[in-house]
Amino acid sequence: MYDSHTEELVGRTVLVTGGAGLIGSRITGCLRRAGARPISLCSLDAYPRHTYRDLFGVDPTRPDVIVGNIQNPGLLRKVLAECDYVIHAAALADVAACTRTPIAAIHTNVIGTQVLLDAVAACERIRRLVFVSSASVYGNGAPEGRARPCEEHRTVRKLLETVYGRVPPQFHEHTALRPMSVYANTKAWGETQTTLILGSRGTSYTIVRYFSVYGEPQVIKENSHSWVVAWFATRAALGLPLHLNGGGHQVRDLVHVDDVAAATVRALVAPRAHNETVNIGTGNPTTIRTVAELVAERYPGTRFVETPMPPGDPLGGYAATHRMESVLGWRPAITVKEGVIRYTNWLSKTPGAIPGWLRAESEGSTA
Repeated sequence: MYDSHTEELVGRTVLVTGGAGLIGSRITGCLRRAGARPISLCSLDAYPRHTYRDLFGVDPTRPDVIVGNIQNPGLLRKVLAECDYVIHAAALADVAACTRTPIAAIHTNVIGTQVLLDAVAACERIRRLVFVSSASVYGNGAPEGRARPCEEHRTVRKLLETVYGRVPPQFHEHTALRPMSVYANTKAWGETQTTLILGSRGTSYTIVRYFSVYGEPQVIKENSHSWVVAWFATRAALGLPLHLNGGGHQVRDLVHVDDVAAATVRALVAPRAHNETVNIGTGNPTTIRTVAELVAERYPGTRFVETPMPPGDPLGGYAATHRMESVLGWRPAITVKEGVIRYTNWLSKTPGAIPGWLRAESEGSTA
């Protein structure tokens, strides 16, 4: 598929760490359509093997899929020797898991990132690295980082303030970082380290801050509270109540995985993205309760239950998108309502995506 914005990628080799995961597999698909040759490096330990094969479409026997760990410097040097670009998407991205086992987050998100940065800095062939960060680095924001309401969102913000007693902050790339979780802290560190290591070496880099990524074929994990659309849809499909942590008043900027992948590939080659930090979001605030209501429209009779806020779960905000639009020349195409419909349709056609442990909970609740 020809795209003048990504023509530089034709015939280029791109290393995608974490390339077998939900986002990474979508990124590699975009790269192939752009005429590039992606190489996926992934440990394949975040999900059962059948999830990678049956849902993400990843075949570990393919020569362009390397099963390995980014903490292995020898492996990285060997792979990078034939690469032109790098997208670093590998991470322990489950907020709850990072909170339970910080050392695991440090091994993957800190040590693994450092090993990769050192290898990239030593490889003169690399044209640019894109570091995948997260809007979680903003936390709840800070007073000095809060901009006046945009006119197009003034009504939404006024309603939120009236109903929930707060105006959700719009996070700009220059907003002070206030990470509230182990995961967010590792991402803030990774951003700084990317700037320090590659900036001093003169290697081009771009930092992309993903807001709340969702979309098929995302699947839930036990003891996790991430991926709200997948959680709500999966529970509703089984007739289970939807848990509204803190009443569901948190605000998220939900951006579909297809849009996230497209933006990341643009960031790889956009001339104005050189050494920039860019939000990847829609610019539209959505409460968790609104997500629950959209899911309930697809599953009539769905019940809501208010539950306590988990540790490290920010009240959140939404993306300022001016820099994204000007630097990447791009905007997301999928609305939250459309994305929820797409996900629920996919789930109804893919019942195997519902994990057995949640089915057991459903059967136990009706016994």
